[in-house]
Amino acid sequence: MAESEETMQERIELKYGDLKLAGILYLPPSASAETPCAAFVVLHGFGGHKDGGSSRVGAQMLEEFGYATLRIDMPGCGESEGERGRVICLEQVDCVKLALDYLETRSEVDSTRLGLMGSSFGGAVSVYTAGTDTRVAAVISAGGWGDGERKFRGQHPTPEAWKKFTGMLDRGRKHKAETGQSLMVPRYDIVPIPEHLRGGLSAGGHTEFPAETAQSMFDFRADDVVGDIAPRPLLLLHSANDSVTPTEQSIEMFKRAGQPTDLILLSDVDHFTFGENNPRVRAIVGDWLGRYFSA
Repeated sequence: MAESEETMQERIELKYGDLKLAGILYLPPSASAETPCAAFVVLHGFGGHKDGGSSRVGAQMLEEFGYATLRIDMPGCGESEGERGRVICLEQVDCVKLALDYLETRSEVDSTRLGLMGSSFGGAVSVYTAGTDTRVAAVISAGGWGDGERKFRGQHPTPEAWKKFTGMLDRGRKHKAETGQSLMVPRYDIVPIPEHLRGGLSAGGHTEFPAETAQSMFDFRADDVVGDIAPRPLLLLHSANDSVTPTEQSIEMFKRAGQPTDLILLSDVDHFTFGENNPRVRAIVGDWLGRYFSA
């Protein structure tokens, strides 16, 4: 059902098993069955939702460039059904593929020109999905990661911090085996974020997660499939001094990727690349799209 003629947005619903997933589809005014447009699925970050800053601002940027966008709440996030905070990487990959399925049903969308864009957790899921689904024609990852274990080692760098983190994973497995229930752990015990950056998190996002969420991230390796994206274009954006996700994560994905792949390290943004609404980021993305995936 259309929210308004002015915004050209629709609230849509996807089915993931027994769960209903909430989404918002934007179609440019010019999009029609006669003139279908390219589209992006825009993915939110860890424990966030489709209306959070990075997702919303990133989608608006693409919309202004002339693309259709689809933002979805992952299971247990935002307005979607599911166990609150149960964020599992491979389940999110499946949900992105459902979003691609949906876009293929829309006559206003060119099903041969479907892209993915995500930040942080969403960046990692974007890369993994594109590496395992050839329907994805272009990928933009901002502050994403390719190897969960190596990422966590960078986020918990001291021997004491690493022991605490891996001990939490061990306790989570034992608690689940003994009780059948998930051990809930604080957000910042999984992914530390400096105080000054926490304002970039989605308002209303989750502050606790089951330990299985951390384990799924630990086991997740977009590095293993990033090379399968080529010859489709990939843009890797990352803060040159990222306070959340180690910068080397995008550098290592770049080393494993085929061509055409561009890696841009940004000196004037931190982890929440799109949420900062930086004009240089907009210019970089617009130029890249013009070269590889024009609207």
